Amino acid sequence: MRRFLSVTLVSAMAMLLLPVHALEQSGRGGSAVERFSDRLQTALNSGSSSGLDTLASEALQPVLAQRLARFQQDFPEVIWQVESAVPTPDGRPTLSLRVWGAAESEGLTYYLEASEQIAIRLDNGQIVGQELLAQQSLLRSGERPLAVDVAIPDVVLIGSRYDIDLIVEEPLGQALVAGGLIDLTDEQLSAQMRPNVPLAPQGGGGLFKSVQAPQQPGSQTWAVMLVHPDGVVTATKRVRVVNSN
Repeated sequence: MRRFLSVTLVSAMAMLLLPVHALEQSGRGGSAVERFSDRLQTALNSGSSSGLDTLASEALQPVLAQRLARFQQDFPEVIWQVESAVPTPDGRPTLSLRVWGAAESEGLTYYLEASEQIAIRLDNGQIVGQELLAQQSLLRSGERPLAVDVAIPDVVLIGSRYDIDLIVEEPLGQALVAGGLIDLTDEQLSAQMRPNVPLAPQGGGGLFKSVQAPQQPGSQTWAVMLVHPDGVVTATKRVRVVNSN
């Protein structure tokens, strides 16, 4: 069980986390982005990496194929939704991606919900670069998946302290829960590594932590795990760290 969970912590959306580049403004109209989003959704829902060959540059195709194959090992049947989203303040086109589904491992059923938003650069209908703007995933197991609220900010200021909370929406009474939190590095995300999350007893209301943002702009990606009598909840969230509001 732990192996499956730790894989999914970093692989739920990793097949689309290409190396992050500084993107130039695309200069293409919204209709081109909408057409690309439709093609990408069709390709992802086909279940075959061959459908991505015409959507990405030759340099990016091997990365996409490898990460999609890794993701499909854990979740062979999921539903993808891809939509064009509001451009960034500097005019770059963006895509909103969502995926959800279920899988079984070692006699347990796991339910996945994940989303991300990316700024993209297109060339002749192919993606040649992207920047990850937001990412979050939630994985739950058990016959009755626990209702939880992931309360982690999207953006924080450099050097600030902020809260990371995984809140159980329904009281668990006297039940004991254990939880843990780790900061995932870019190397772990890129390599789709399988980190272990150290667990410690928590209050019945969930997991509540205060963390420190770095002193330089960038991002932090957190992995949270909560073990409760009805099953296990894991979540990941990428937090942007900026130097101004």
